[in-house]
Amino acid sequence: MMSGFSRLRAGGLLAGAALFATAACGAGAAETTPDGKPEVVAAFYPLQWLSEQVGGSDAQVSGLTPPGVEPHDVELGIQQVTELKNATLAVYVKGIQPAVDEAVEPDTSFDAATAVATIPAGEHAEEGEEEHGHEELPYDPHLWLDPSRLATVATKLGERLATADPAHAQGYKERATKTAAALGALDQELTKGLTTCTSRTLVTAHEAFGYLADRYQLKQVGITLDPETEPSPARLSEVAKLAKAEGVTTIFTEALVSPKVAEVLASQVGAKTAVLDPLESKPSGDYLSAMRDNLKTLQTALGCTA
Repeated sequence: MMSGFSRLRAGGLLAGAALFATAACGAGAAETTPDGKPEVVAAFYPLQWLSEQVGGSDAQVSGLTPPGVEPHDVELGIQQVTELKNATLAVYVKGIQPAVDEAVEPDTSFDAATAVATIPAGEHAEEGEEEHGHEELPYDPHLWLDPSRLATVATKLGERLATADPAHAQGYKERATKTAAALGALDQELTKGLTTCTSRTLVTAHEAFGYLADRYQLKQVGITLDPETEPSPARLSEVAKLAKAEGVTTIFTEALVSPKVAEVLASQVGAKTAVLDPLESKPSGDYLSAMRDNLKTLQTALGCTA
């Protein structure tokens, strides 16, 4: 959903903090289902998809973020905090949801950002812009938009689940290998499909696509770090000037945020808008199909011939 980070409502943070002590009273041994399956709690969609692929029929996977909701906007109640604390494994990315960061237990959690090389966070925050509420986070957390990095996460997740549930270790590792291979094939498709493009500049509503740009040698220019923050006239003017200079024909927006700012910028530079999915919420298909849809969108917008 990487790059900037969307803000989490201050009220959600305070409410989450107040719940931790209550939830801790019910936290004990890791939970399993009635049939003995380990409980895996994934913070938001890409991690839920990955956990389902690797966990298969041996694990019970649930997600904290409902479809159609930005993960940054999720507020944790007592039930969600307890689920995280009692999970056999909680899968998350530190910096996306501060309340989740506080609720997970170190020994039973897996921060996907620790499995890969991260890239720096965006650096153009304006006065009043909260960088998704995480001013001091040194990296862009949107790592799932690079399938090659997500493949590495799949392998590490298989190892963590094998350790947590030794009776089914072989199954976890085999599914992790299969999932990593599928992500590797997707990576090859993206590499081939984005090699011969007449433009390599992505102007996006907010800086969520840093890993995609990093992997496929594109240049991301985000209007804002935070999709909920209005850019200043100076920032709009700066991006408009760059877009005109580089012949940008498409301004990318997202399904879960208002396209207004992108539409204003597009009108200023004589461009059109198109939706590029940051996959912070469940798409109409799955992760693989949504990323292939993103590839088609990019190929059209950037004038790619492959």
